[in-house]
Amino acid sequence: MGLSSALASAMSGLRANQAALSIVSSNVANSQTPGYVAQTPNQIEVTTGDFGSTAKTTGVSRDIDSYVQNQLRTETGGSGYADQMANILKQLQSVYGTPGSSGTLENALNDFTSSLQALSTSAGSSSAQRVALGAAQALATQLNVTTSGIQSLRSNVEQDLGTSSQAANAALNQIADINTKLQGLAPTDPSAATLMDQRDQAINSLSKYVDVRVTTDGSNQANIYTTTGIQLVGAGLASQFSFASSGALSATSLYNIDPAKSGVGALTIKLPNGSSVDVAGNNVVSSGQIAADLKLRDQTLVQAQNQVDQLAATMSSALSDKTTAGTPVSGPPAGFDIDLAGAQAGNTVNITYTDSTNTQRQITLVNVKDPAALPLQNATNANPVQIGVDFSGGMGAIASALNSALPGSHLSFSPSPANATTLRVTDDNSGLAKVTAASSSKTVSSLTSGGPQLPLFTDGGQALYTGAITASGSQMTGLAGRIAVNTQLTADPTRLSIYSTSPVTPTGDTTRSDYLYSQLTTAVYSYSPQTGLGSASQPFTGSVSNYLQQFLSVQANASTQATALQQGQSVVVSTLQAKFNSTSSVNLDSEMSNLIQLQNAYAANAHVMSVVQSMMNTLIQAQG
Repeated sequence: MGLSSALASAMSGLRANQAALSIVSSNVANSQTPGYVAQTPNQIEVTTGDFGSTAKTTGVSRDIDSYVQNQLRTETGGSGYADQMANILKQLQSVYGTPGSSGTLENALNDFTSSLQALSTSAGSSSAQRVALGAAQALATQLNVTTSGIQSLRSNVEQDLGTSSQAANAALNQIADINTKLQGLAPTDPSAATLMDQRDQAINSLSKYVDVRVTTDGSNQANIYTTTGIQLVGAGLASQFSFASSGALSATSLYNIDPAKSGVGALTIKLPNGSSVDVAGNNVVSSGQIAADLKLRDQTLVQAQNQVDQLAATMSSALSDKTTAGTPVSGPPAGFDIDLAGAQAGNTVNITYTDSTNTQRQITLVNVKDPAALPLQNATNANPVQIGVDFSGGMGAIASALNSALPGSHLSFSPSPANATTLRVTDDNSGLAKVTAASSSKTVSSLTSGGPQLPLFTDGGQALYTGAITASGSQMTGLAGRIAVNTQLTADPTRLSIYSTSPVTPTGDTTRSDYLYSQLTTAVYSYSPQTGLGSASQPFTGSVSNYLQQFLSVQANASTQATALQQGQSVVVSTLQAKFNSTSSVNLDSEMSNLIQLQNAYAANAHVMSVVQSMMNTLIQAQG
């Protein structure tokens, strides 16, 4: 190697050392900068002449583990989802209150049933009647308060959807802007490394709100998609979330895929091609805070409302509805006559029969006055199957509608010759079905009907709760927020004991108070699968008290599980973050070691230059 080559090699070494020292300096200076990824110089050997070579710095590399980074983003989305679910479910537990304490549904129901029991031991006591009335009012108020709390949480989640959408949009815009700035820059360009750090930070922020899948193309453009394939960011273009809030929500404010029928805020995403997609209706996001908000608003908290509505509805019907068994028809064909006189909208007829396989089946005929609500929808394998029909249409029209609605059941419906308001249900004389039971349930409206039934609770004011179904939904929806004690009873508490005026209920008669107590504590009812208990084929059954304890237990377990998931996700994210930092963050010890090596290399190159200079001086002097 000639002196010129040696000098060139030493000079290139100094330049490479200077570039490396600059990178070390940048790493140390940014060791506390969030999102900064440690850099290392890219150096190559360049041959000069026949025997010499020089070092050339071609840029920098970011010390990043892409696999761990992608895992961290996935788990960050899961953490955002778990945090929001745990937070809201914990607040829901506060709405229900601490079990056994005052100001809870459980305590209010126990106080009411205890007051009814006390009324039976001192029948006719005006004091006991007032206590029972007060306990009923306290129970209704607690249901109102619980509904208010649930809907307040839904409204808060609705508001958070708007806030989270804005935060996600800010991250999307930042990513698209950085993509534009990176166009034309090589991935190893030091200025590109800084931009990529900023872009990664924006993607990490986005992953808190929605699930992301990131790919990078040859021009260093980050393309971001949700796991369902919706593109969030392309080359310089970003999708945008748009949220139109509907304000404070009520129990009847429910999501519907038809925007004209939806009662909640609409969350859409406008794609780079200009089209808009309904985020909730198309399951655009599956993780992150936005996904949690949608599930809470449209499913979890709606189910919680269904549970308290079902409680209010069951209590109301249990006390006010009179069930009358059908009159047996010996046949053949055999069956029952069912009197429909006085049935109100929502009142029912229940039929039990065995089919050709000797399997017991149930059918509930519902009095539906609104034709727009028909036909009623049933879940797969629903038991009982609900059939809607207008009872006021006359027995012939009712029978025709039911025969058309139940083909293949081998049941036969017809007007009963015994009475113009009576419907007859029998088998079709084929021997393939057998009607084993039939009954009607009608809401009693009078406080002194002669029977123990009492319309104690109403749908606000004096409106009876009958379970009516219309095109806008079921009367049960939101009932817990509207339930009140019958104003007629408030005006005359003696009706808690007196159930007949002709003849007058004897003094000391406990028939009504005994009945009310029994209906709330021992009578067994079936509850809608929409409460999250049981299934369509095997609904949860139990007393009112059993049902209340069951759904409170389910909610408590859900909150506990959500908190456990939140804690687990936190550990996972922390572990992945530590693993990511171990390879990508600046290690000051390593940088100091690198600095010493560079200083030694710098000194060596400087020494070579000094020796070459000395040798050149010697040669010049010799030639002189």
